[in-house]
Amino acid sequence: MKKVMCYPTSLLPTRLDRQVEYLSLYSHAPAGRPLVGSIAPTLPSLVQRAGLMPPVQTWDFTTIALSVAAADQVVLRKDSPDGWTRMIELSICLNEPAVWEAQRELLESCLQHLTGDFWTLRFIDGGLEPPRAKQGRLNDADCVCLLSGGADSLVGGIDLIAAGRKPLFVSRIVRGDAETQRRYVRELGAQDRHYQWSFTVNHAGESEPSTRGRSIIFFAFAALAASAIQPEENQRVEIIVPENGFVSLNISLTPGRSGSLSTKTTHPLYMDGIQSLWNACGINAQLLFPYRYKTKGELFAECSDQAILKALVNESKSCGKIQRHNLTHCGECFPCLVRRAAFLAAGIPDRTKKGYLSKKLRDSTSRDLLAVASAFLRYKRKGLPYFIGGALAFASNQERVLYERVVARGMDELGQLLKKHGVL
Repeated sequence: MKKVMCYPTSLLPTRLDRQVEYLSLYSHAPAGRPLVGSIAPTLPSLVQRAGLMPPVQTWDFTTIALSVAAADQVVLRKDSPDGWTRMIELSICLNEPAVWEAQRELLESCLQHLTGDFWTLRFIDGGLEPPRAKQGRLNDADCVCLLSGGADSLVGGIDLIAAGRKPLFVSRIVRGDAETQRRYVRELGAQDRHYQWSFTVNHAGESEPSTRGRSIIFFAFAALAASAIQPEENQRVEIIVPENGFVSLNISLTPGRSGSLSTKTTHPLYMDGIQSLWNACGINAQLLFPYRYKTKGELFAECSDQAILKALVNESKSCGKIQRHNLTHCGECFPCLVRRAAFLAAGIPDRTKKGYLSKKLRDSTSRDLLAVASAFLRYKRKGLPYFIGGALAFASNQERVLYERVVARGMDELGQLLKKHGVL
C-alpha cells in the first residue's frame, strides 16, 4: 500500500516519512522541503480571475480530482507486485469531508474502474476554501462543452453551435493543444466563452506515464465552469462530453488488454458513477454523452458543418503517444488507427498536420496494429457476441443492442482501413 497525502502547506506534518508521498495543495512546494511536491499552485487564482465563485461541493470535488490525478502520477506501477496494479491510500483535505465520506465507497469503486487500482480514500478537514471572484462575470452560455483539441470535441462544438446553443468551452492545457483549442473557439465565434486551465504536479522522482486517472481532471474543470451558468429553476447545467461511443466502450482487443490496460476515460459505467457522486453531493450539473451510439467515422460524416470540420480537423490530435514524438501522430496506436479509419469511412481526405510517422501500416510491427487485426479477424470469424464477451454486462437490454451495433460498426471501420493498407 502506497500512501499519498494531499494537504495545504500549513497542515503538512513537521516530520516526514520517506515512504509517503507528500503534495502541497494549490501552492508551490515549501522551500527547504525536497520531499514535498505541489499540485496546481496557480488554479485558485485562475478560477478567481475567470470571475467564478464555485460552490464548496464543486471545489471539494476539484480537490479530490486533482489529488487523484496527482497520486496516479506519483505512484509508479512498476513498483507494484505485478508491475501494474497499485494499492493507493490517498488522504485529502477538504472543506466538507463528511459529505464525501458518505460517498467514499462509490468514489473508490469509480476510481478502481477507471485506473484498475485499489484505492483507499481518507477525507480530512482543513481544505482550502473555494476561490471567490470580487465580481462574477456575466455570460450568455447555456451549457458547458469539453474541448480537448481532439477531433470528437471539435465535432461536438460545431454541432452545438449549429443547433443554436451557446456552449461555454472548457479545456485542459496540454503541450501542443493550447493553440489548437483557441483556434477552434475563434472559428466557432466563442472566444469569450472559453476557459483554459492547466494541471501541474511537481515532485521529486520519476512520474508514472500511464495516467489512467487523467480524465477526472476534465470533469472537475467542467464542474467549475458550470458554476458560471445560472440554470433554469429545477434544472441542471448541461455538460456535454463529445466522445464517440466506440472508443468510450474500448472493448478489449485481446484477453491481455483487459482491465486497466484498456482506458476507461469516458466509459458509460465510469461516467454514471461520477454523475451519481454529483447527485449525492449536491453538484448541480448533468453529464450528457450525445455520441454514445456513434463511431468516429459517423461523427465525421454527420457533422453539422462539413466546411468548418474539414478546415480544422487536420489540426486535431488523437495519438496516444504524440508527446513522445514531437507532437506528430505515430499512426499505429489504437487512437491513431481509429482516427485514420474515421477519415476513410467518412470520405474526408486525411491531411493530418505533420502526417503520420508510420505511413504504410503493412510495414508496421506495432502491438496495437497486431491486436486490432487479430480482434477484427476474431470478430468476423466467431461473431460479435464472442468478441464482446461480458464487456456490456453493465447495460440494459435495450442499451446493450445499441452498444453492440456501435462496436460492430467501429470494428468494420477499422477493418476497411486494414484492408486498404494490405494488413488483411
